[in-house]
Amino acid sequence: MRVLITGATGLVGNALTDLLLSEGISIHYLTTAKNKLKSTPGKTGFYWNPEAGEIDESALIGVDAIVHLAGATISKRWTDSYKQEIIESRILSANLLFNLLRKNPHEVKQIVSASAIGIYKDSLDTVYREDATQKDDGFLGHVVQKWEESIDKFKILGLKTCKLRTGIVLSRNGGALPQMAKPIEWYVGAPLGSGRQFMSWIHLEDLTRMYLFALTQGLDGVFNATAPNPVTNKDFTKMLAKRLHRPLILPNVPAFALKLLLGEMHLLLVSSQNVNSEKIRNAGFDFKYNPLGEALDDLYPQ
Repeated sequence: MRVLITGATGLVGNALTDLLLSEGISIHYLTTAKNKLKSTPGKTGFYWNPEAGEIDESALIGVDAIVHLAGATISKRWTDSYKQEIIESRILSANLLFNLLRKNPHEVKQIVSASAIGIYKDSLDTVYREDATQKDDGFLGHVVQKWEESIDKFKILGLKTCKLRTGIVLSRNGGALPQMAKPIEWYVGAPLGSGRQFMSWIHLEDLTRMYLFALTQGLDGVFNATAPNPVTNKDFTKMLAKRLHRPLILPNVPAFALKLLLGEMHLLLVSSQNVNSEKIRNAGFDFKYNPLGEALDDLYPQ
């Protein structure tokens, strides 16, 4: 099996590449940096520039499936110009892949794309499954809906289209967790906002295993990529502080203070999505890290 990966140098892409190679799956990856074009056993790089509409067509040779992870981070202040970059980095790259497949002979049968639970409305009471009709009407919801629409187009080409709506990815190597741990380690940690908001999370290893599962099982459709037991921000903060052997002595950080500090991006910290992952489990996927304590035990071993 050969897989073409976009976003292969990011947190998830790096870990997924290592996993696929360990399973004997060869990798083609796309990069916008020509100095990163390297070939190693089982792994070959190809140049693309979604903004300019440029892509090396030979990246498709022998490819059975595409994993689409490319997209500008949402963990950066949301200025109007950066909002546009967030959207375009997802849509332009997907459109470039679509046109590449449409115009060239290929053997691709499936595309597996990252998506996000930000598509679901902020709610303390609702448990979200993939068929939820309530969609977030803010910026994040808009981004994810446009993102998924850009992937749905691949159905026209006869491809299976699998979208993994991902929660908070837990890793020591990047993403949200080190940023959550830092204030706790400095003795200034505290729950955010009300602390009642649900955090639907997933260990990085489980997420990469889920991508492998989607590829090997030929999954089609949308799946929530979150561990089975979401927790509130208050409980998450308490458990992380306990794991780091730090006290929590400060009151909750008010939502208005987070908004003053981060602007609209503060919604990432105070929005609540209680997400159900029963569909992927019913498909046969087993989580290695569940509940949260097991994930933190692995990430912060004693």
